[in-house]
Order: sequence, then structure tokens, then C-alpha cells
Amino acid sequence: MIEQTIQQTNSVFRHLQNSDKKITIEQGGTRSGKTYNILIWILNYCDKNKGKTITICRKTFPALRGTVLRDFIEILNNNNIYNPEAHNKSSSEFWIYGNMIEFISLDQAQKVRGRKRDLLFINEANELSYEDWQQLLFRTTEKIILDYNPSDEFHWIYDHVVTREDADFYQTTYKDNPFIEQSIVDEIERLKELDDNYWKIYGLGERGTNKDNVFTNYNFVEKIPESAKLVSYGLDFGYSIDPTAVVGVYKDDDKLYINEILYKRGLTNQDIAVELKPIVQRAELICDSAEPKSIEELYRMGINSKPATKGRDSVANGIDILKRYKIFLTNNSLNLIKEFKNYKWSSDKNGNTLAVPVDKFNHCLDAVRYIALIHLRENKRGYYSIR
Repeated sequence: MIEQTIQQTNSVFRHLQNSDKKITIEQGGTRSGKTYNILIWILNYCDKNKGKTITICRKTFPALRGTVLRDFIEILNNNNIYNPEAHNKSSSEFWIYGNMIEFISLDQAQKVRGRKRDLLFINEANELSYEDWQQLLFRTTEKIILDYNPSDEFHWIYDHVVTREDADFYQTTYKDNPFIEQSIVDEIERLKELDDNYWKIYGLGERGTNKDNVFTNYNFVEKIPESAKLVSYGLDFGYSIDPTAVVGVYKDDDKLYINEILYKRGLTNQDIAVELKPIVQRAELICDSAEPKSIEELYRMGINSKPATKGRDSVANGIDILKRYKIFLTNNSLNLIKEFKNYKWSSDKNGNTLAVPVDKFNHCLDAVRYIALIHLRENKRGYYSIR
């Protein structure tokens, strides 16, 4: 049973307990405890019901597996509920207290358009299209829960869901999470000084206006085409607060294709080597030159790691190089996509745009930039671009 865990929940759990509407919308800033508390509520729902079908979904399965599915299994283990015999790993289905919980992604069309369900939880709902939402809505009979960070100024959620009479809307922030580490609080509150809009979205959980984006020359692709050749892999080191980010960059004439390989916190250099060896093998890995010791350690562990060449104005030069290409991001690169959508120019106190990007949403992008500075300076016409 999860009574002790319920005592550690926050206002998100209470919203769901008190809601009598079919749809509950949990809009919140970063680290407000939205997903964790919704999962606890779902387990409590299972404890009080039998024979229910519950669907938990996200746009792509890699994102689902690395976030909400991982958190769900952790909660089960922490409460001594996890039973490997009641977990079908191939289909990501669990049997809990006589109820079936399935984890699906929107790239599994047969499941999205398949059987009906009683309860639906859409994690990071603003990643979905309106058509995705309709397909899920039509097949859910009892309750729907949505959560997301409000990074989009205009979205179908505001136009078609928040306005419904059968929907409850709640807004939370990191201050609603009493269990958050102080180091994370400090990092979130740094947004006040960095950027008003980021603070509004990720600090206050309010609807943002993501303007002045650095990159607009990108689109999306299902997978890397066979005609595109690997340029290199790039790595930006992180650990506790910032993630370690690794990307692969491929080129086909004036087109760049970028795939997110790794995006995790808490990785040691040995962890990184274990994660990357099966993927990069002996291909080149260009790393942040500010970490020479880590680069050397990776090299000694069999990774072909090399330092990036930064130099003066390397950020501006890297941006300038990347703007000369048509860029395609793979659909499963959720963190990479999020960075491209949120990486923007800073502004002065009068609101004038400056030619300096905000130092945020740039971990995957830094890894891409390291590759660009070494291998992509020469554009398709055969000469070098200098800002």
C-alpha cells in the first residue's frame, strides 16, 4: 500500500483528489512535482478500483522510458509494490491491484487507435498535436490528466481543452514541491536574473512567449536518411545540475541531421564510456575542451574523444555556421528539440534584443556547436564563413 507515500505528496495530488471533472490540467513550472504526484494518485486510484484500464503516454517512447516509466518503476520499488511477474516488459504493461496500466507513445499508432481505456495520463501534453489529442480523447471513458510546462504562447491546449466546462485547470511551481533540493531551487531562481520569459515559464509556471529564437532553420525527421554521412559525435559534460549531452551530426550537402544520443544527469566518466561504446564505437567524439581530464579518461577507456576548438567568439561563430544549413532533428530527440525551441537571444533592460544568446537550453546545442566549429565551417559553396 502507498499510504506513507501519499503523506509525502503535494498540491498536485490534492487537486486530483478534489476534482470532479473529466479532465484535469496540471500546468506547472519545472520541478513542481507534477508527474510524481500524478503517478502516486494513479496508484491510489488503482488501490480503490478493480478491472480498470489505465494508459500513460508521451509523444515518443524513448522520452517515455527515460522519464515517466522510470519514475513509475521507482515508485513501485520504493513502496514494495513492484512484481516482475506482473510486468510485461515487451509491451510495457503492469498489473496493479487488478488493474492494467499500459505505457504507450504516440509513435505506436496501433495502440493509440486501439482499445478503449478508463483513465488516461498524458505526460508533457504540449508535445502532442491536436489530432493526437482527439484520438486519445475519443477512446477514454472516465478521466484524463494532462501535465506540461507552459512554454508555448499559443497551443491547442489553451484553445480546445482549458476552455471546456468539464475541465479543471491548476497551476503549480517549484514552491509547491517541499522535497526539492536547495541547489535546484537556487538554479531555478537564477532565471530571474537570466531571462524574464524563462522565469515566467519555468519558475512561475505561467504561459510564456518564446520570442527571439536563435534558430528558425530547423524541421523534424523520423530518422537519419541513408544518404547523410556521419560528421562526428559531440559531447557537453554535466553532472548534478546540468546533464551530460551527446549528439550525432550527419551531413548531406547543405542539410544537417542531428540525433540526440544521451541526455542524463549524474554520469561519471566511466558511466559515459559504458553508455557510448556500443553507439560511437571508434568514431570521433568532440568534447568540451574545458574538461581535459575527462577527455583523457574517456580516451583511455576506448572512446575516441578529442577537445573542441573554441577560441574567441566561439558561441557566435558556432551559431553563424549552423544558420547556414537546413537542420533536421529526429523526432525522438526530445531534449534536443526542446533546446532548439527555447534557445533565444538575450535582451537589455529596455527589451532590445542583443546578439548574445541566453545561457540556457544549450547542452545538446553546445555539443552540436563543438562539431560545427571543427567540421562545418566550410559551407556548401566551398568557402569559409567568418562572422
